[in-house]
Amino acid sequence: MIDLYYWPTPNGHKITLFLEECALDYRIQRVDIGAGDQFKPEFLKISPNNRMPAIIDHAPADGGEAIAIFESGAILLYLAEKTGQFLPPASDPRGRKSVLEWLFWQMAGFGPMLGQNHHFSSYAPEKIPYAINRYQNESRRLYRVMNERLEQHAFLAGHYSIADMACYPWSLYYERQNIDLSEFPAIVAWQARIAARPATARAYAQGAFRDSAQPMTDAARKLLFGLSDAQINPLPEPSSAPPDSADKSRESGTADKSRESGTA
Repeated sequence: MIDLYYWPTPNGHKITLFLEECALDYRIQRVDIGAGDQFKPEFLKISPNNRMPAIIDHAPADGGEAIAIFESGAILLYLAEKTGQFLPPASDPRGRKSVLEWLFWQMAGFGPMLGQNHHFSSYAPEKIPYAINRYQNESRRLYRVMNERLEQHAFLAGHYSIADMACYPWSLYYERQNIDLSEFPAIVAWQARIAARPATARAYAQGAFRDSAQPMTDAARKLLFGLSDAQINPLPEPSSAPPDSADKSRESGTADKSRESGTA
């Protein structure tokens, strides 16, 4: 049995995709990141970086005590090696290295850059044009890289693997990333191939309890992004507009009286 500490985000979906493909026994332990569950002491013992997903494998291959793993890429690699699925064995170094290349490409680039794109485009308390342009341009570059790969291969490593499971959930948020997916037809076809897999539907059904259309609350933004009340609800900036006519009249009257009294 595997305990999956999960919330329905792109990184959370990576793990349910694998677990459903392999039909492993697992149970979901919800980690409501908008309510701060990721900071609870009992969760930090499993995931010291206060990020989900994480797993506890109660039946590791060595037959010993339960093993806890955090970080989505590490979890995918662990499960692939545990089951012998979706990652070629060491006896196939070329096939294995291809999967690992694209898995680490996602972990180091595709996920983090698209995540920053989401943040500065949708969640940041102030719009910073440089940051928005920086991460949107990098997102487009990464989509081009992946599209060129998929023009030559049905899946990133030639066959469906943990590399595809890592990339697919993030690619579904292309609209939020200001990506015109019609520019990347090979990705569109790849997404359709993955969506058609029965395990994909089952994996995404696990997150149906959360209404993704609900706007993020101020309390959740403070928890997720380390924002203060002042950053979320900033005070209005002092007006630089000239005083209105009533102010001008009062100022004029004061100056006239000053001149009459000889003090001006």
